[in-house]
Amino acid sequence: MLGRALTKKDFLSIGEIARRTGLSVSAIRFYEEKGLVQSLRTSGNQRRFLRSDLRRLSFILIAQNLGLALAEIEDELAKLPQGRNPTARDWAKISTSIRKQLDAKIALLERTRDRLDGCIGCGCLSLKKCQLYNKDDRAGEGGSGPRHVLQN
Repeated sequence: MLGRALTKKDFLSIGEIARRTGLSVSAIRFYEEKGLVQSLRTSGNQRRFLRSDLRRLSFILIAQNLGLALAEIEDELAKLPQGRNPTARDWAKISTSIRKQLDAKIALLERTRDRLDGCIGCGCLSLKKCQLYNKDDRAGEGGSGPRHVLQN
């Protein structure tokens, strides 16, 4: 695990983890239930987390704020080692993966922003204009939803 014997200083209580990360105790329990972090139990059945879990939980917070789904976060965390602090190489792998996801989301947001003033992408917000650009609702033949915005 760490290459040395663990001591009490290597572990934090769930309350300490909550205080350090800003997460609620119930959120930490939820992430533990999902397998994103693991705790050890004391003889009194209290949870103890490795200090490295501070980084894992902080990553979860950042990823959620970036709009990643829990399943995406799980996939990324599976790339990190359990029981030790991630190295720069570990983080670089995740950073590359997340960057691709963020770039795709940024492109969607920019496309939406650029097209939103004129039309939401389906033609229904501007009936006069749509008679010119989408006569007889030809866009509707291609399927449902705002495809002009959501698709490249």
